[in-house]
Amino acid sequence: MFTRRIQALALPVLVLVAAAFLPQRAEAAGGKSFVAKPAADMKWVALPDAPPGPMLSVISGDPKKGAYTAIEKFPAGFSAPLHTHPASHKIVIISGTWIHGEPGKPDVRLGPGSYLFQPAGQKHSTACDAASECVFFIDSSGKFGLNIVGEAKKPAK
Repeated sequence: MFTRRIQALALPVLVLVAAAFLPQRAEAAGGKSFVAKPAADMKWVALPDAPPGPMLSVISGDPKKGAYTAIEKFPAGFSAPLHTHPASHKIVIISGTWIHGEPGKPDVRLGPGSYLFQPAGQKHSTACDAASECVFFIDSSGKFGLNIVGEAKKPAK
């Protein structure tokens, strides 16, 4: 019952976030009509230049070329190691539990209705709890990119 209440609250949060971001882009593009996209009509594609698993349905823009908004999902148990992005991301969790990690800090678990801002260039890890897939709204300031942060290579002997 508690999960249903959280899910019921997630939709209004998504609508508010979308209302905050979408009009700005629609006005900039000269849009003069409503855009309604029922969940059943979402077209899901693999997130370009990402590890296998993440899927997204683009709302506006193009993640291969520049700023974009989308509904994205990670499969249950998905995990990306320490990495950075070239663009900043504003994220609202719709369902599932997103696990955000930063070097030297405890992981933060974010459930439905939670907000996350990822500044461009900041090292972090990302995971989705194994209990269910993670679905979220993302507003990116630029094209998608993922740079894995590996350990420094030791010099050859």
